[in-house]
Amino acid sequence: MTDIATGNPPADPSVQAALARAEWRAYWPLPFVAALGGSATSIHIYSMGSFFQPLQDAFHWSRADVSIGTTVAIAMGAVLNPVIGTLIDRIGPRRVGLFGIALICAAWALLGTATGTRGNWIALWILVAAGGLCVQPMVWAAAVASRFNAARGLAVGITLVGPASGIAIFPLLATWLIEHYGWRIGFIAMGGIWAALLLPLNFLYFRGAADGGLAQRAARKAAADVLPGLSVREAFRTSAFYKLTIAATFFTFTLVGVTVHLVPILEDGGIARMTAATLAFAAGICAIVGRLGTGFVLDRFRAPQVAAAAMILPISGCALLLIHGGWWVQAAAALLFGFAMGAEFDLVTYLATRHFGLRRFGVLFGIVMVPMASGTATGPLIASTIHDRFHGYDPFLWVAMPMLAIGALLLTLLGPFPKFAAKDGALNGQGPAAH
Repeated sequence: MTDIATGNPPADPSVQAALARAEWRAYWPLPFVAALGGSATSIHIYSMGSFFQPLQDAFHWSRADVSIGTTVAIAMGAVLNPVIGTLIDRIGPRRVGLFGIALICAAWALLGTATGTRGNWIALWILVAAGGLCVQPMVWAAAVASRFNAARGLAVGITLVGPASGIAIFPLLATWLIEHYGWRIGFIAMGGIWAALLLPLNFLYFRGAADGGLAQRAARKAAADVLPGLSVREAFRTSAFYKLTIAATFFTFTLVGVTVHLVPILEDGGIARMTAATLAFAAGICAIVGRLGTGFVLDRFRAPQVAAAAMILPISGCALLLIHGGWWVQAAAALLFGFAMGAEFDLVTYLATRHFGLRRFGVLFGIVMVPMASGTATGPLIASTIHDRFHGYDPFLWVAMPMLAIGALLLTLLGPFPKFAAKDGALNGQGPAAH
């Protein structure tokens, strides 16, 4: 099913279509259960907004006191992503993912036992952050990419719908639970519900090419050894590694910076708060559509051109916001940013699997995610600082447009997908990729 000898899609479209159908017949449950597992990635990000006010009322905290937990999670991710990537490569994504689901669901439930002291709150969030590290997108993408080659774009796109779905699901679920049962039960119930939903299905169906049962350690190691791809040292000697890392960092810095502040940006443009919130929800739905659509297109068109086209969307969104037009102009900008948020991580993940291969995908993508996490943390902060200094978001939007353009240009300059040797994973020529 997978062209493990080269790591590249076949040149003949009819052959690729036949191989894609065969991959779906053999492994169709995997992307869907991986998407479910990946939804746990965002439980601590998109749920917290619903808990802010109840925690402030219960403990007389400031919003900054509540937010310190998210800061801890982002900081741990920025430092430890390469460690988790190494674990994925050594023991397989299945073990990491199953452990991560159990840990983050248990840790999220334990937040319901918070005592109101800062030390206790930080300690609980360290557990949440550790669980979040083990369920991040590279865990699920590593397994799916190892099973899907001809249909990798769509399969990875479905997988990455999981984290994006949290935008729509978690705030509504958390708010309903808090209103009916209080914030403590809200934390406990969300952890329990997600553990009951995710663990059985992922235990049964989540298994990549490098995974095996407890009695199959040798077989798992052999499978990992023949996965096509670069070693860490080889990847560091390629320009594609640095181009992809810089582009991904620019994208996360700008797109997260804008989307976190999307509601106040729309309000500044004259849109009522409830309407702005509705548009933000619509942008979340567009992110899911964008993620699936990008995966579908990547299986049929050349990735650099897809990347360039996808990054035109947020540049256009920035331009629409800067002209301060009517409500329909602001609405169009919000939807464009939603599509772009869906496309961005899908593109980066897909291109990483093609340019790095799967041999050391975990640790290499973990390294790429270090500056991406920094961009996620600093983008919204700098957008806030600019707003406070200049009483508006226009300067941030002016900065965002050239950064997005540079990122798109870097992706178009990545070059053809490398060809890998069948056994040791080393480069075997740099001829044009079929894709």
